[in-house]
Amino acid sequence: MSAAETETFSFQAEISQLMSLIINTFYSNKEIFLRELISNSSDAIDKIRYQSLTDTSALEAEKDLFVRIIPDRENNILSIRDSGIGMTKADLVNNLGTIAKSGTKAFMEALSSGADISMIGQFGVGFYSAYLVADKVQVITKHNDDEQYIWESSAGGSFTITRDEVNPSLGRGTEMRLFLKEDQLEYLEERKIKDIVKTHSEFISYPIQLVVEKEIEKEVSDDEEAEEVKENEEKPKIEEVEDEEDKKEKKKKTIKEKTTDTEELNKTKPLWTRNPDDIKSEEYAQFYKALTNDWEDHLSVKHFSVEGQLEFRAILYIPKRAPFDLFETKKKRNNIKLYVRRVFIMDDCDELIPEWLNFVKGVVDSEDLPLNISREMLQQNKILKVIRKNLVKKCLEMFAEIAEDKENFDKFYEAFAKNLKLGIHEDTQNRQKLADLLRYHSTKSGDELTSLKDYVTRMPEKQKNIYYITGESRAAIENSPFLEGFKKKGVEVLLMTDPIDEYSTTQLKEYDDKKLVCITKEGVEIEEDEEEKAAREAEEKVHEDLCKSVKDILGERVEKVVVSNKLTDSPCVLTTGQFGWSANMERIMKAQALRDNSMSSYMASKKTLELNPSHPIIKNLKEKVTADAGDRTVKDLTTLLFETALLTSGFSLDEPSTFAARIHRMVALGLSIDEDETVADEPAKSAVVEEVVETSKMEEVD
Repeated sequence: MSAAETETFSFQAEISQLMSLIINTFYSNKEIFLRELISNSSDAIDKIRYQSLTDTSALEAEKDLFVRIIPDRENNILSIRDSGIGMTKADLVNNLGTIAKSGTKAFMEALSSGADISMIGQFGVGFYSAYLVADKVQVITKHNDDEQYIWESSAGGSFTITRDEVNPSLGRGTEMRLFLKEDQLEYLEERKIKDIVKTHSEFISYPIQLVVEKEIEKEVSDDEEAEEVKENEEKPKIEEVEDEEDKKEKKKKTIKEKTTDTEELNKTKPLWTRNPDDIKSEEYAQFYKALTNDWEDHLSVKHFSVEGQLEFRAILYIPKRAPFDLFETKKKRNNIKLYVRRVFIMDDCDELIPEWLNFVKGVVDSEDLPLNISREMLQQNKILKVIRKNLVKKCLEMFAEIAEDKENFDKFYEAFAKNLKLGIHEDTQNRQKLADLLRYHSTKSGDELTSLKDYVTRMPEKQKNIYYITGESRAAIENSPFLEGFKKKGVEVLLMTDPIDEYSTTQLKEYDDKKLVCITKEGVEIEEDEEEKAAREAEEKVHEDLCKSVKDILGERVEKVVVSNKLTDSPCVLTTGQFGWSANMERIMKAQALRDNSMSSYMASKKTLELNPSHPIIKNLKEKVTADAGDRTVKDLTTLLFETALLTSGFSLDEPSTFAARIHRMVALGLSIDEDETVADEPAKSAVVEEVVETSKMEEVD
């Protein structure tokens, strides 16, 4: 047979430019070439399968549908073979070179404006990504309606097409041979190929096979030993039976032989394409572990599909525990994997799910998004916004389902309470649904957590608000002076100890038409009847002078001094303005490493000192003020009361050493130590002596 004629064709100018760009530019993520070529193979198989629905003979030449990857390490060739529809000679000429797809120019423009090479498939030119790793590409193809042809190009502006008379018949389909560049030989390694397929093409509908070389140990007879045996047989020799067996064993020799085998790389089938009713819980657990590399089972799963104007399927999982770096800002969000028609697109799509749901893991497979959609396009894509809305809705449904099982919900809440509270802060639309999921300790709940719903059902009729207190720890706020009046009247108060509670409650504002009120802020009044109200107003009048004197002594340190109806055991307490920071919030803000100090000046609240008129200290102080408002003891006592109130109300002291000095003087007085003894090495100053004389009067107050 005469050698087949080779025809040479020129690449269309734009394709030539594109290939030159791909070959001569450095791209870090070259591995996407394999994803593109496998996707093309999968599309080709889709076409023949579709054709076979109406023409059963279409599959006769090759009944199996597969994609096969064959690394040839000796010749540095990577082949990708599929049993798809194949191409006729005309297809080869048109599709691979002479007719520019509309996307060619658009892709080059996108590249020059800084787009990612991984977008290549979106523009329909994914085939040319082969030149990222190869300097020559051969395409051997056989279509049912034509002979087998070889397309070949080294990207020098032209390509050749030859009728194939040298390679074995493919039956039907295409084989792409990539002659790899010297510095890209890593793509022949079994491990590398497996990793790329697992990342990008794990859920392609057809089996992706990898031809692997395996060494097997084989026993063969040793010819040399066999010859020796023949020589020995000539000499008469009496041998024992055991020796005979030994000799037989010696004749055997173990050698290592290389064999080739095909391994299926995408055994994890796309679970989301199946009917949820047919899937066992073990299958969901297995898929979860394959998806997330978690060693534990998931806590909950939601498998659903959305149809109508938009089509997508998804499986969402909630893990049993939060990862240690859940709120790490620089962490790549690798939780929801986005697929388009079972081809992996990306796993860090910010638009797909809000930040507060960053613990939800799973897959979303869209039928409507273009393959390899770029990040820029994703941001403006309306389809994505609809997917996001549906994912949030399904997550909330899943949370509500978990809430029905107390044990599971306790686990979930312990791990992800911060996320729910962040959701209340960020997601205005779903705020009320999230509020139903919140749980807190309260003054009546003991060791159990209570929901806002349960709190409301326990509220007495005359109570109009939901009361809460924030602080550093439960121990710190359970005995807070702010709670005294509420405990006395049997009013339940929620105890919030998570720093994020400060943020979420300012956004939530109310629940079930009842306001959330922080009891450490001014203006909080416990519901009272007419009699109690009249008694309080009378107390206020009686203590007017005391309040004025205390305000004069403390000056700018407090905004005002008032009589409190919330205290029973403590002499006084400091409340903050309604719209500024609470004491706890001030503590949180001071702890910020990169805080802006200018904000502190106007957000740090003006403090109100509330006095307990029935406390003995306040009664005595009132008497002293009435006797002599300018008395030095009054000034000292007031300052000390203010500083202790700062501590009990959750603030920090500006000058701890001054406060400590006052306490030390009191300790000295209590132990009847003379001032001269405490400061023996310093000459006693008259002012200090005077102060000691004055402070000694404190014993009278006590």
